[in-house]
Amino acid sequence: MTATSGTPDRARQISPSGDPAEVLRHLRGQVKTTVKDLISILKGHSQGAETAGDPSRIQKNTEPGDGAEYWKDWRWQIRHVVRDIDTFQQLLGITFDPAERERLEETIQKFPFSITPYYLSLIDVNDYKNDPIFRQALPSPKELIVEHYELSDPLAEDKDSPCSCITHRYPDRVLFLISNTCAMYCRHCTRKRKVGDVDSIPDRDEILQGIEYIRNHPQIRDVLLSGGDPFMLSDDYLDWILTELRAIPHVEVIRIGSRVPVVLPYRITDSLVAVLKKHHPLWVNMQFNHPKEMTASAEAAVAKLADAGIPLGNQSVLLAGINDCPRIMKELVHQLVKNRVRPYYLYQCDLSEGISHFRTPVSKGIEIMENLIGHTSGFAIPRYVVDAPGGGGKIPVFPNYLLTWSVHKVVLRNYEGMICTYQEPEQYDHITCDGDCIACKLQLNINRADESKIVGVAKLLADYDETTTLIPENNDRLERRSDDAE
Repeated sequence: MTATSGTPDRARQISPSGDPAEVLRHLRGQVKTTVKDLISILKGHSQGAETAGDPSRIQKNTEPGDGAEYWKDWRWQIRHVVRDIDTFQQLLGITFDPAERERLEETIQKFPFSITPYYLSLIDVNDYKNDPIFRQALPSPKELIVEHYELSDPLAEDKDSPCSCITHRYPDRVLFLISNTCAMYCRHCTRKRKVGDVDSIPDRDEILQGIEYIRNHPQIRDVLLSGGDPFMLSDDYLDWILTELRAIPHVEVIRIGSRVPVVLPYRITDSLVAVLKKHHPLWVNMQFNHPKEMTASAEAAVAKLADAGIPLGNQSVLLAGINDCPRIMKELVHQLVKNRVRPYYLYQCDLSEGISHFRTPVSKGIEIMENLIGHTSGFAIPRYVVDAPGGGGKIPVFPNYLLTWSVHKVVLRNYEGMICTYQEPEQYDHITCDGDCIACKLQLNINRADESKIVGVAKLLADYDETTTLIPENNDRLERRSDDAE
């Protein structure tokens, strides 16, 4: 298969073709937000968020034919994303004071604002300033405070980019940025430098360059598709990218990182799931940051992916004033595993520009881990990591459970504070690796075991095996035969 084979003829539904005018129109919304329509649809939602126990609440008081029938159309959601403070205020029925409004407008000039009607409807207007949805979605003037240690590219992704769209940091895997479009703009985004930047949207030629780089580097066995959000591409376009990657023999695993199941769950359509199922083994990692985000619609989206046999993971970000609480985090991981999502990472907030108000001390993350390890199921505990500045990669951070050790014993403590010892072996046949694998005692054959060998009764039934009798070991009768013969 050539690098261009399989390219869909039909244009991308959401991703722009690359024409600057079209791109600009796309970023501003395919259809200008109609405040009147949105107010009609969201009327009555301001008393609270959609909950798993009341999935119909999101359409409460909506007149028939006035939006309810296409509220769950993800394209309608995208056409009606809220990008300005006026619309935001009208929809939620709140008013910012003039000074605050001026600062918000100033913030949006530097860091654009975008939120889906669905995610907007989850905000509790009765306590909106403390609402975790509000805090993740609405710009804050604090974003204009850039500390001296903050960086536009804190993870040095651009420096580790050998070609457009590719970040190659770890030996056997790459980050492939195939989209720069998001359903909404998260205020804590580590790639804020690219949000709303028309010039950073990859076109088809750049995607092909990335695919070619992967094809020419056989050490790459794992490809992580990210952006932006890969699920904001059309089904056909995403199918093409996945098909090209699947045609590369050394690519074993493809992963997709997406926030869509959280902020636009209606995008997880049957047709999208059908595309994903064609390209197993495929993994999807999401970013639920608060239990409130696991609504009935989110549960339905997650279930579609899980039912398709796609392993699901979650990568939360530790955010001050949102989820920096052991009880909140425990409830979140419980909601995740109930919905067949494995808590994968808990990220310390990166050193991106303008998000210092979201960062907690690392000690807060340690405290949360201390309240998870031993206090809930092991598979419900994420790995707490600091993605080191300058491209150092993910560094796991844990509470200290190994207290001290000697030649014969190690001293450990458990989650309760119980101190115990583990006896080291008296004799250990230490194997020193000198690089001479042929002489090594360990079985270096790392190929999969041959399952073609038949045993038991199957040997008697096989036409290609001449075995006629199976004789159990330690058979007394046969042993007597042997004795008589002697």
